Amino acid sequence: MEDFDAIIELVMGYVVEYGITFIGAIIALIIGLWVVKFIVNMLGNVMMNREVDPSLIPFLKSLLGALLKIALFVSIASMVGLEMTSFIAILGAAGLAVGLALQGTLANFAGGVMILLFKPFKVGDVVEAQGYTGAVKEIQIFNTIMTTPDNKIIIIPNGGLANITIPFPQMDVHLNK
Repeated sequence: MEDFDAIIELVMGYVVEYGITFIGAIIALIIGLWVVKFIVNMLGNVMMNREVDPSLIPFLKSLLGALLKIALFVSIASMVGLEMTSFIAILGAAGLAVGLALQGTLANFAGGVMILLFKPFKVGDVVEAQGYTGAVKEIQIFNTIMTTPDNKIIIIPNGGLANITIPFPQMDVHLNK
């Protein structure tokens, strides 16, 4: 009976010691996710008030949200007591493997960045891409949403859109000889 009491006392000691840390981590995670959502929404409102290009707003909001959530999860993991140096090394190796597996997705991400930086077209422009013609409704991180003349929604990956030739309306160009 003494062994059973010793085991119960040992278990209760671990529950008290690590239970409080675990509950604190859960509370920090819930509050952190709320803060991330608040910051992302606040950034969206600030950009709308500053009249930032409408195609940039969802892109920057989702990028900031992803980065803040990753930082939050790493912070919570270290708070629980996970050794972060080995975790970061594993995360780096996994990132390389995932990067190789998601080459197309990364191409779409890079295409989205290029579209938003170089602005070959913007929200509201009519473009012809990959066999579709339509008005650009929204430019997101990985794809662009277009509305066709017959009111259909077309989602085109940004990787292909970043490399298209965009026809512009006829311009009256006078060349001096």
